[in-house]
Amino acid sequence: MVKISEKEPKKKAYDASSITVLEGLEPVRKRPGMYIGTTGPDGLHHLVSEIFDNARDEAMVGRCDDIEVALLPDGYVRVADNGNGIPVGIHPKTKVSALETIMTTLHAGGKFDNEAYKVSGGLHGVGASVVNALSEKTKVVVHQDGGMHMQEYKIGKPLAKVKKIGTSKEHGTIVLFKPDIEIFKEGVEFNLDKIITHLRQQAYLVKGVRVSVVDSRTNEKAFETDTIFLREQKLGVPSTTFYFEGGLKSLVAFHNKHQTPIHKNIFYVEREQDKVTVEVAFQYVDDITSRITAFANNTYNIEGGTHVTGFKTALTRSLNTYGRNANILKEKDENFTGDDVLEGITAVISVKLPEIQFEGQTKAKLGSVEAQGAVGTIFGEALGAFLEENPDDARAIINKVLLALKSRKAAKAAKDSVLRKGALEGMTLPGKLADCQTKSAEEGELFIVEGDSAGGSSKQGRDRRTQAILPLRGKILNVERARLDRMLASVEIRALIVALGTAIGDVFDLSKLRYHKIIIATDADVDGAHIRTLLLTLFYRHFRPVIDGGFIYIAQPPLYKITKGKAMAYAYSDKEKESVLKEFGIAANEVAVVSEGDEVESVEETAEAASAEATASQRKPTKVNIQRYKGLGEMNPSELWETTMNPARRVLKRVNVEDAEAADRIFDILMGTDVAARKSFIQSNAKLATVDL
Repeated sequence: MVKISEKEPKKKAYDASSITVLEGLEPVRKRPGMYIGTTGPDGLHHLVSEIFDNARDEAMVGRCDDIEVALLPDGYVRVADNGNGIPVGIHPKTKVSALETIMTTLHAGGKFDNEAYKVSGGLHGVGASVVNALSEKTKVVVHQDGGMHMQEYKIGKPLAKVKKIGTSKEHGTIVLFKPDIEIFKEGVEFNLDKIITHLRQQAYLVKGVRVSVVDSRTNEKAFETDTIFLREQKLGVPSTTFYFEGGLKSLVAFHNKHQTPIHKNIFYVEREQDKVTVEVAFQYVDDITSRITAFANNTYNIEGGTHVTGFKTALTRSLNTYGRNANILKEKDENFTGDDVLEGITAVISVKLPEIQFEGQTKAKLGSVEAQGAVGTIFGEALGAFLEENPDDARAIINKVLLALKSRKAAKAAKDSVLRKGALEGMTLPGKLADCQTKSAEEGELFIVEGDSAGGSSKQGRDRRTQAILPLRGKILNVERARLDRMLASVEIRALIVALGTAIGDVFDLSKLRYHKIIIATDADVDGAHIRTLLLTLFYRHFRPVIDGGFIYIAQPPLYKITKGKAMAYAYSDKEKESVLKEFGIAANEVAVVSEGDEVESVEETAEAASAEATASQRKPTKVNIQRYKGLGEMNPSELWETTMNPARRVLKRVNVEDAEAADRIFDILMGTDVAARKSFIQSNAKLATVDL
């Protein structure tokens, strides 16, 4: 029998008193991730989207045609619109101003009343209150019915009642907020490009609405006005304005800016069925990658949803029907699959419906079942008519999809051949791979190194228990426009695929990834950068879940080895090199004339030399040696381990995708066939490059 010591505290009983009730906006601050997804940079920018969406919803019902987002000093954001303004009268249920109710109460707002907003992205009525709860300070100014009203808040709590602060001939709402650093511990620095990209997208979706972005982060005068739009104050700050009448057709044209269309006319339809408005635009390009962007009530659905399912089903069915009727698909030909019809398509799908269901508060995926049927019916009928009315476009599309079908079959045959050959020869792993001993993927690391020389050094210097080495010879195939069959013909790519263990294409399985750290280690020169870009293209286009899972890293080997007597240090940049030299006693004016690879004579003063009577004979010369590494192969195994492979002191950079659309465009420009676009990109960004001369 176990005896419980009298000194051991009794466990608290689980009863009614154990239940914690969070009131007001406390749940938001307690679990912010439930409302904005993350407290990192994405969550920070989500705050801007939540307030902007309120203004955009005003525009969607025709009460607003001008929206401005401004970045202000000290981390403040200002969102203004010329809508009707948030009501400031007393709410009959809460007995306080409707403005205060909306800003301080979860699930409160006009989005639950289909008469006020027939369609809205703000489904849950938590946007403004969540932003308020997660902000150190918030201020709302409402221009309405000839008056100007204001209320301020601190961490979601009102500092005073709504009060009238003046008269106004304008109408609209201004929301000024400063995210709380206690919540966003990674910082409250907003990315202007990210905000511009999102708002440009929204401007395409709401035709006839002007959307402006003002960067006033260095101008304190931006705080001094209660006028709705800052850009009218002529503060002399940068601003960007978007206004589009073409809607989704313009957005498709923008996405295809650096592509070669295979048919002239962009397909477009906008129609309503059973209170669901469907808007679709698409165009095929000479590429093998599909680009589908989906929105529900103008909210970007990064994970797609039912509207995308309806689109894909109707697209496959319609192209198969037309191909058979036009006798382009012969009796002996098999039907197009979903993968065939999506190859090379750029499509934007937008649905608007009154009762909308998302999977999660961040609205990444649409769950409304009625959207699938509406998109399938409207898009299917319109596409059938488009193909009949535009026979040249139709034939170009069908031929494009037919080529994809044939390529898919060829790729499958090549893949099966590779797998059969590997099985027959008993080669589950490539011979050039020096595998690690551990069978745990969580512990395993795969170093992809450039060339046999670096491969030899890294194999000798590694930790054999956890680190595997795969040397690549030369530059791998540019897979940006290469199909799977051609990729599998490459010895280097095939070796990498087998080493990863996930397979590729339709049989890709992330759970079979053999290493949870895949580290690209190339030389610090132009060739090394090119090889790194080719590898990132391969991972982005064919192993995207590996990037999204956070398994891809880039090693940062040192640029210099600096020794002075028995002292030695590594420097990973020119700035670090200067810092090390100063620590070693090299004067600032001597640093500028140090030649890489040279031995530099320095002078150290002894204790006696510090006195005023020191003589030249009392000074002791020493030498500093600076070795500039051009490649990993120049390092001996111990140096490579100490600087690049040792987990205790190495520097790794994790690869992630912050903006999928922007990343897609960059890969198109850098690795595609549009030479003019690539030249323009290089010229525009030349000043940002570090040139090794």
